[in-house]
Amino acid sequence: MPKGLKIAIGGKGGVGKTTVCAVWSHLFAEDGFNVMAIDADPNATLASAFGIPPQNSPRPLIEMKELIAERTGTTKASPGLYFKMNPKVSDLPEQFWLDLGRIKLLVLGAITQAGAGCACAEGAFLKALLTHTILQRQEVVLVDLAAGVECMGRASVQGIDAMVVVVEPGARSIETANSVAKMAKELGIKTVGVIGNKITEKSQIDVIKSGLAKQDAAVWLGALPYSKALQQADLRRTSVIDADKKNVEGLTKAKNKLMKLIQTNRD
Repeated sequence: MPKGLKIAIGGKGGVGKTTVCAVWSHLFAEDGFNVMAIDADPNATLASAFGIPPQNSPRPLIEMKELIAERTGTTKASPGLYFKMNPKVSDLPEQFWLDLGRIKLLVLGAITQAGAGCACAEGAFLKALLTHTILQRQEVVLVDLAAGVECMGRASVQGIDAMVVVVEPGARSIETANSVAKMAKELGIKTVGVIGNKITEKSQIDVIKSGLAKQDAAVWLGALPYSKALQQADLRRTSVIDADKKNVEGLTKAKNKLMKLIQTNRD
């Protein structure tokens, strides 16, 4: 597998995309790759999925107002009126990531206040960081995206090798998966995969597959059973990689299938 592989993981809130990101980070690291795991969700819980205590969790960069002002050139006199669209960010990952060995955790966070889209200093800062990690970094980069489709509208995932959508049995989750897959294709992302999660009976897999709008828009990577063990890991804030062997096996198969698809689409 070539260096610089970039994968974004999205879907409706609560479907398990953070778990997928954390487990895949461990699996790629076990394969011998350096991994950068990026939490780009306003509800930043990727550190918890790695079993990191709250007091040791990295502070989301979106909360560092002085840093954002410095890099974007905003001032107290004109907050948000004029700012650099392409601020320097190349030195920031090493300064603010949490070193977990072969895995580096970088918590970006996301804009949460109403009305704050990409046309602001914070939006420019976050987009610049994502663009840098996607286009310039040589690690395997896994991005845990914000829930829903807004992140796709900002085009902050252009240049990735694959978009993976996690979907659970439910109409809203399937609808979000359809929207994310469609927008990914429109952005020129060649490889779009879907992982079914929290499956309690086989018939639910058929329901999810039939609900996906265009079968050629996204490739089915596999299904994961509902896991009480993962729920307990979430409650206890322990690492998900050690919580459920069956889910790890399922995600290993899904990762391997995705790698083959990426290689095929690159050739």
